Amino acid sequence: MSRKLIAILRGLEPAKAVDTVQVILDAGIDWIEVPLNSPDPYRSIGDMQQAFGDRANIGAGTVLTTEQVDKVRATGATFIVSPNCNTEVIRHTKSLGMGSYPGVFSPTECFAALEAGADALKIFPAGMMGVGGLKAVRAVLPPETDIYAVGGVGPANFEEWHAAGASGYGLGSSLFSPSWSIEEVGKQARASVEAWDRVHGG
Repeated sequence: MSRKLIAILRGLEPAKAVDTVQVILDAGIDWIEVPLNSPDPYRSIGDMQQAFGDRANIGAGTVLTTEQVDKVRATGATFIVSPNCNTEVIRHTKSLGMGSYPGVFSPTECFAALEAGADALKIFPAGMMGVGGLKAVRAVLPPETDIYAVGGVGPANFEEWHAAGASGYGLGSSLFSPSWSIEEVGKQARASVEAWDRVHGG
């Protein structure tokens, strides 16, 4: 079973896309997100899907409109992540058979996203909500709800977020920076996997 870790590659250059994903996959993370405010994101996503679509889940982040969903779908990518709870985007994503991971913060947004068909909830920014806030929100959600903590989350605090009810994590600046070498990305990805296995069981 895949670890519930999503590598968020904000700022990724298309020329580095395939090599970057290779080291992340080698580390043991097979959920890869390219935010649409990255350089030429559709090219990166398409190249990644072509190279790794048979063994990785490739998707787009910072998706704000149904038109963007359509463009992502044309690359062959399989999931959509948004920073907000846009029920139109969620429903359109699901109508295309793609995974939907909307950003939510309040209980109202959580339930609206689930009603629209979201596969999991992305608590964002998790650092602002805090583990106490997540624990309170988790208590009122259906117990089977998958919750990803994103924003201010990294290997050093997986344990506390897990104790508060997080199912998984979206990893941005703790795992990737466009200024880092491929080797550094691989090192950080391995650290994240080691922390996941320690907290959740490998």
